[in-house]
Amino acid sequence: MISRSVVIASSVGLHARPAAILADAVDESGVDIVISFDGEEADAASLLEIMTLGVKHGDEVTLSTEDDNAGAVLDSLAELLSRDLDQE
Repeated sequence: MISRSVVIASSVGLHARPAAILADAVDESGVDIVISFDGEEADAASLLEIMTLGVKHGDEVTLSTEDDNAGAVLDSLAELLSRDLDQE
């Protein structure tokens, strides 16, 4: 298992638009990614599951996968979450 931690930059956290952008990016990657926050896990390709985590601006999440060859995917997703997706 490999993982990356990232602090959420979006001003509304992972709600609505930022969560949808993340879910779409994960879905397009074709890699099974789990997002973890505060002891809870969610399928990072599921908009609804992401939103149930209640992640806010400044919170740190962990993205992980069992695919040891997906480091570049995790890096790109971490970079995505480190931007204010509400402003893009």
